[in-house]
Amino acid sequence: MLDHRPLGRTGISVSPFALGTMMFGFIGNGDHDDAVRIIHSALDRGIDFVDTADMYSTGESEIIVGKALKGRRDDVVLATKGHFPLDDDPAPNTSGNSRRYLIRAVEASLRRLGTDYIDLYQVHRPDWDTDLEETLGVLTDLVRDGKIRTFGSSTFPAHELVHADQIARERHLMRFRTEQPPYNLLDRGIEADVLPITERLDMGVLTWSPLAFGFLTGRYRKGVEVERAGRSALRPSWFDPDDPTTARKLDVVEQLVEVADDIGVSLPALAVAFPLAHRAVTSVIIGPRTMEQLDAALEYADLVLDDATLDRLDEIVPPGTSVYNASPPAYPWLTDASRRRRR
Repeated sequence: MLDHRPLGRTGISVSPFALGTMMFGFIGNGDHDDAVRIIHSALDRGIDFVDTADMYSTGESEIIVGKALKGRRDDVVLATKGHFPLDDDPAPNTSGNSRRYLIRAVEASLRRLGTDYIDLYQVHRPDWDTDLEETLGVLTDLVRDGKIRTFGSSTFPAHELVHADQIARERHLMRFRTEQPPYNLLDRGIEADVLPITERLDMGVLTWSPLAFGFLTGRYRKGVEVERAGRSALRPSWFDPDDPTTARKLDVVEQLVEVADDIGVSLPALAVAFPLAHRAVTSVIIGPRTMEQLDAALEYADLVLDDATLDRLDEIVPPGTSVYNASPPAYPWLTDASRRRRR
């Protein structure tokens, strides 16, 4: 059984890994029975936090999750998200964070998931055309109606988190209790602002993309021809070794492979363990498409990186920086390791 961590100040505790379901449905694994088996295997191994979204395979992922949770719903902390349109050519008012849209989105998610309530509902992205008071107001009403238990944000910049908290306090509304940002060994940018803010605001943090869109799986190496499959087939420009950003990524990957080898684990194991070392992170989302990928992600589920290893990682990719843009800001919470690392 995996240890549990408090999800901010919600009173809810969750496993340190969350099962992400973006790859279930037609964009990844369209075999519903196989996807259900993967979900059940994750639950049997102690993961009781499941994260999905209405836009994953345009609702098919939520349907699969609903099938998998029949008879097990009360044992799981279920999270989903809304914001994006579900159609390629969306009609007006069929996306965003308005009261009009979010009520419809939540009700549709409840139907697909086959449940009466959602434990954590997250606004999938900021909506620059909708006042945050409008968004927080409808989410507060959805909690009071019993349709959702609590709510959070996903991929919000730090200033929006602060602004949302200020509005909630001034208008006596419920506030964002969680944030779901991208975070991995190639992109540590949220250490500079988002994570210090979430810690100040007592927010739970569930991070996504621990494998950096595949670059930390070990499949993409310097001097090795890229197999055109999966993400590399969908977005070949991301994996072009002649691109300067891709070249930097591949250089860093070689250094990270050496660290992983020295401590006797795989590169994916190192990558998945890294976000959990930050004291502000609650749970890391792993998003397998196959049972083999789930096995690989959980092979070293109890791995805790020591200070010597974390120091080496800080030298390779400095705290608060991204391989996409590697100039480190000089903040005390980046230079003082004790203000970042979990104890």
